[in-house]
Amino acid sequence: MFTTHQDPIIAIATAPGRGGIGVVRLSFGKLVAEVVARLMLAVCGQELLPRYATYVPFLDAQGGILDRGIGLYFAAPHSYTGEHVLELQGHGGPIVLQLLLQRCLAANIVPGLRLAEPGEFTRRAFLNDKLDLAQAEAVADLIEASTEAAARCAGRSLDGVFSRAIQQLVEDLIRLRMLVEATLDFPEEEIDFLEAADARGKLATLRHELSQIQSDARQGALLREGLSVVLAGQPNVGKSSLLNALAGAELAIVTPIAGTTRDKIAQTIQIEGIPLHIVDTAGLRETEDEVERAGIARTWQAIKQADIVLHLLDARIGFTHEDAAIAASLPAGVPIIQLHNKIDLLAESAAVALATEAKAVRTVRLSAKSGAGIDDLRAQLLEIAGWQVGTESVYSARERHLIALRAANRHLLNAAEQAAQNAQALDLFAEELRLAQLQLNTITGEFTSDDLLGEIFSRFCIGK
Repeated sequence: MFTTHQDPIIAIATAPGRGGIGVVRLSFGKLVAEVVARLMLAVCGQELLPRYATYVPFLDAQGGILDRGIGLYFAAPHSYTGEHVLELQGHGGPIVLQLLLQRCLAANIVPGLRLAEPGEFTRRAFLNDKLDLAQAEAVADLIEASTEAAARCAGRSLDGVFSRAIQQLVEDLIRLRMLVEATLDFPEEEIDFLEAADARGKLATLRHELSQIQSDARQGALLREGLSVVLAGQPNVGKSSLLNALAGAELAIVTPIAGTTRDKIAQTIQIEGIPLHIVDTAGLRETEDEVERAGIARTWQAIKQADIVLHLLDARIGFTHEDAAIAASLPAGVPIIQLHNKIDLLAESAAVALATEAKAVRTVRLSAKSGAGIDDLRAQLLEIAGWQVGTESVYSARERHLIALRAANRHLLNAAEQAAQNAQALDLFAEELRLAQLQLNTITGEFTSDDLLGEIFSRFCIGK
């Protein structure tokens, strides 16, 4: 991918299908404005003024009108990609947009014009210093946001909130490194650097700032990725009813017949803006039915990939040997909430006995039918997720950002240990600070491999 970032490129920038408006976007690479003007004359019948929306006909090779719409020209470097950019906004029919796309490609006016790869427009914005890498990733996060909170967080990252926090931390780290390096360069001064420059205090401040960024980034990653929550248990304990109750819609078929659900059913809901990918699965039991056995195998596969498992039991029966076998087979390390469902069918005395029964895992008593206990379940899910109320300072983050932040934190911790154990080992102290800075720089793209760039931008939509 992206064999050269200097070619002129073109793509349909709007989603596939029919719509009121469709956009064909061109970015002209290193070509000069005169080439852009020739294409405007051929396709729009006139030159367009930069940054003015002009109503024009879109012409075919014979001068016939393919469509009418808005032409927008952004002269370099004042454009999204930093290059000359032309946008042709017409009606959103797929045939019309393809005709307009082919007209630009077949005009033989723009040398080397080719179809854009996925994410290539945003990659150009990054390479031309219009966006840093964290902002570029936020473009895709904003498009893919599944909740309002996730969209707002992605918007903050796109606006540079995350990047500025990282840049400020890097600047503070550089100032500390400069003091260390200066001391290493002039050892004859015989100054106890760690005491005279308050290096320990500066390092403690850096670690505190990094800790706050990590906390906000974890919250942002949670909003972006969400959690996979799998409903597991014996047949007819109310898994499908719980899915319907959480989703607020009749998504799964509910009957008193055990084994009704043969395959997993997935639905994304949100709690406090966090996407929860709820998976209803086939009931776990011994069976000779080949179809049901296949569904049970898929259930165990979904459980292995879950972030949280909701183990449902029938409160009227209690914790049976079959439930114990299921609990023993659940993967270690995955948070489990034991749900005692159908409490609306219990006598009051039985409900009290159940509530006082000691369990080794989290338990919630609820009724998927009446809704009792559902709020308690939601609160437990938020607690396991580590969600903190309020997202005003949270920004969109990805797993690679969290990995880089954890690595930077380890290097700062190593630096602190070096300072505590050997005040004269400034070379080791300096090296740990340097490695921490390298990790932080990967977030904004100041130090990033081409392979990582290809992986990141290949996940974008074409035309973005």
